[in-house]
Amino acid sequence: MSETEISSLGEFGLIDHLTRDFKVKNASTLRGVGDDCAVLDYDGKRTLVTTDLLLEGIHFDLTYTPLKHLGYKAVAVNLSDIYAMNGTPRQITVSLGISKRFTVEHINELYAGIYAACERYGVDLVGGDTSASVTGLLISITCIGEAQDGEIVYRSGAHDTDLICVSGDLGAAYMGLQLLERERVAGAGQEDFQPDFAGREYLLERQLKPEPRADVIAEMRQLGITPTAMMDVSDGLSSELLHICKESGVGCRVYEDRIPIDYQTAVMAEELNMNLVTAAMNGGEDYELLFTVPLTQHEKVEQMKTARLIGRITKPELGAYMVARDDTELEIRAQGWNAFTNA
Repeated sequence: MSETEISSLGEFGLIDHLTRDFKVKNASTLRGVGDDCAVLDYDGKRTLVTTDLLLEGIHFDLTYTPLKHLGYKAVAVNLSDIYAMNGTPRQITVSLGISKRFTVEHINELYAGIYAACERYGVDLVGGDTSASVTGLLISITCIGEAQDGEIVYRSGAHDTDLICVSGDLGAAYMGLQLLERERVAGAGQEDFQPDFAGREYLLERQLKPEPRADVIAEMRQLGITPTAMMDVSDGLSSELLHICKESGVGCRVYEDRIPIDYQTAVMAEELNMNLVTAAMNGGEDYELLFTVPLTQHEKVEQMKTARLIGRITKPELGAYMVARDDTELEIRAQGWNAFTNA
């Protein structure tokens, strides 16, 4: 029997392959695998559950990632999934695999970041596990949140003529990673090497200490905006757009001149001779919120300070395309992060 390389399926293909034949047995399981969170029902109250696994050498490099920042980021990326479902995070559990090169003081630094994130977002640390590791540091965090019945937003709710919006700006985290990698290579083998980060502080923050967009959810509720579909931008805008299109059975058009990009991101892309729009569409780790809203809410969307309109949902037969500045249409392809091909 021929064997199949995991990389040929990709992360989401592997998840689908492993879980597509699994039948839900409990009435309390409203939504299982396939969205940002599982959705559980306990006596009418909706509970959201999500888990993220971070592996040293795959998801982070301790050469340039402070342990305190890593702890904060590990929590933040989990909270982002809860907000992407229009929920509120309440508790986390933390499990660690720790190799012998780490001391108690090292883990204290990691937990200082975990505590800081919990404090900022009002989340309780309620349990976890620790184990020895032979491959470095492993961090697994599960986040539990809640939402009111009828308020949960899935990836599958977008409809033809809906507006497409995204919060913040895109590509900065990816450029922050490129900057860190460049300085790591430049300083290899030099004891007194001083990296050059002047004027690039925003890019470093977006990579090392991302913030989940609780403020976007709060603003939408304040303005009375009800998203039809939503997810966080963790693997790149192109990948997330295609997820929403696939799950909702729709197409899309996004406009190049509407994609929000910070000035520092643009300068860094030019310095590295990289295509700016490609970085913004495919970079990943921005943890912004991508969401769709009905056309009737256009005026409310225009009032938002935390997000902007970048496109529209179309009929499925029209496909998924980005409209360039010269009005040519470029097919959107999933070129964002894939754990089994980027490793």
